[in-house]
Amino acid sequence: MRDTYLPYGKQWIDDADIETVVNILKSDYLTTGPNIIDFEQNVANYVGAKFAVAFSNGTAALHGATFAAGIGEGDEVITTSLTFAASANCVLYQRGTVVFADIDSKTYNISPTEIEKKITPETKAIIPVHFTGQPAQLDEIHALAKKYNLVVIEDAAHALGATYKGKKIGTLSDMTMFSFHPVKHITTGEGGIITTNSKEYYDKLVQFRSHGITRNPSIMKENHGPWYYEMQFLGYNYRMTDIQAALGSSQLKKLDSFVNRRKEIIKAYNEVFEKISQIQIPYQLPETDSSWHLYILKLNLDQLTVSRKEVFEELQKLNIGVNVHYIPVHTLPYYEQLGYKKGSVPLTEKLYEGIISLPLFPLMQDQDVEDVIEAVKLVIGKVKK
Repeated sequence: MRDTYLPYGKQWIDDADIETVVNILKSDYLTTGPNIIDFEQNVANYVGAKFAVAFSNGTAALHGATFAAGIGEGDEVITTSLTFAASANCVLYQRGTVVFADIDSKTYNISPTEIEKKITPETKAIIPVHFTGQPAQLDEIHALAKKYNLVVIEDAAHALGATYKGKKIGTLSDMTMFSFHPVKHITTGEGGIITTNSKEYYDKLVQFRSHGITRNPSIMKENHGPWYYEMQFLGYNYRMTDIQAALGSSQLKKLDSFVNRRKEIIKAYNEVFEKISQIQIPYQLPETDSSWHLYILKLNLDQLTVSRKEVFEELQKLNIGVNVHYIPVHTLPYYEQLGYKKGSVPLTEKLYEGIISLPLFPLMQDQDVEDVIEAVKLVIGKVKK
């Protein structure tokens, strides 16, 4: 098998990206310069949104979105537990209350039916997560939002380049967050962005990411001169640098080719794995086109003589960098301290017990893909009944 370790995800930085960053390092602006505006406009144009606001990372962007949505103490926000902690933490930052709804057993995305069961008079927003890059059932979620007067903030950290009913993710809800961490579809090192069609949300997000400060004379209480600014609420320093933004714009030019390569890898995986009864390949809704951030294999544990942990360890020994996405948020110690209990979202908890993420990134060569396939076949062959 392999002599070198294959990670589950990895960035692809080429000479054009490096040249772009070097040019910024030689320029007058390293931060709060023109490249921020360029990158925001490039992302907005790509997804078809009116506005985009760049942040230092995806978590900061989600925090900005919950602030712009007016989440505060006593407000409830419904999201999934099958996600990274940031999807829920952004509500806690605003002193709101996180409510976890269970998943759809086929797509692994948050279930609209389960969302409605959790809506109360205190519910103010829904944060659907497009798990693995497959869009959640947005029509149903938007119908609930309209019925109960709720804000929808899409956590699309996995879904840049994905489409729902032919429309790109990023322009369908009140706000949408994308992440640019190195394992995502494009990278800025660290970084995130909120896209929106609302000028009101846009203005709040821009001010929030820079300490709550404004230099806009039309909304200031006083104006002492061209140097004057006002801090109008408690914001944060969540600004993206020009270095990050320039890298993002360079990467964005290659996004479609990156997504296409991911789809080629998925096709190769599915052609083999769908024939193995001990594992289950991802299910895709016909109205969605996933951008495939993750490839999740579900182990049919009733057909195996060993645990997920043993399968995981055997694949690691073969230098296949598998991972698990995710440990359900409500089971993490901090959330347990807040009173969240196991058993509250049973489908999520059951799924977690049997899933493994396989390597998936566009820089993978055909031999890398074949190595993953052969390793899975070997390990499953060893442990099947």
